[in-house]
Amino acid sequence: MTRPRLPFLRATARVAAIATTVGALLAFTQPASAAVPAGRYVALGDSYTAGPLIPAQVDLNCLRSNRNYPSLVAASAGSSSFADVSCSGATTNDILNSGSGQLGIATPPQLTAVTASTALVTVQIGGNDIGFSSILSDCAQASLSNPLGSPCKNRYTAGGTDQLQTRINATAPKVTTVLQAVHAAAPNARIVVIGYPAILPDSGNGCWPSVPIAYQDVPYLRAVEKSLNAMLATTAAANNATYADVYTPSIGRDACKSSGTRWVEGLIPQNSAAPFHPNAAGEQGMATVVLTKLNS
Repeated sequence: MTRPRLPFLRATARVAAIATTVGALLAFTQPASAAVPAGRYVALGDSYTAGPLIPAQVDLNCLRSNRNYPSLVAASAGSSSFADVSCSGATTNDILNSGSGQLGIATPPQLTAVTASTALVTVQIGGNDIGFSSILSDCAQASLSNPLGSPCKNRYTAGGTDQLQTRINATAPKVTTVLQAVHAAAPNARIVVIGYPAILPDSGNGCWPSVPIAYQDVPYLRAVEKSLNAMLATTAAANNATYADVYTPSIGRDACKSSGTRWVEGLIPQNSAAPFHPNAAGEQGMATVVLTKLNS
């Protein structure tokens, strides 16, 4: 067996440890039917696609839920066949090459699920390429010593270069390679690239310590996520793919909102989901966005 590769679980363990310190300081419905491709549907992506810890988990190696947005899209579209190969911790490399899941069990390239007869492919990738889970856990930890400042921004922009923007720029050609590979494997498929929903409020300075990101770091991280989404939109347009904006519909449903409103959980989830990841409502919301985009 290959050596376990556990970036997602390690980051989750780190935020759980932070949660102990922070604690001391302190309906599911089916999306509407849509006229979407009813042939074979393949979902590629990372943990935001897979839905870690959302019941029911149908693949423990990839922490994949049967209530994630690909499952909802497939059911609504009446896909003739459906393959969800999304996996928590996945990067662009895992779409193109063999890797391993959260249990260290080998995973084939996600691309192998895409066949010539595939009619629809959704792709949500790039967050792990820039290390977003570890960024959030690093910034949460840094906030404990300077909650009113910008310790995270100071770290990632030290020396005058924004390291996170550099990572986003470096990820763009990797996403391009993925999209070109999907086109080659399924020349007639419609490809939809999905962005990432709002993790932090779209304005203001957040809600420390409930979501332990320092006040002045919230605008910085918000801008980083928007830059990542903008890169995905630009790359999709340049490679004959449709971009689905899930950020805009998620404004007002970020991790600072109430448990019944939020699409993304905070450091200490109140709904079944991983920290800083979509819950079932978030997955449903993304499914609705994808279906609306396909039907437009």
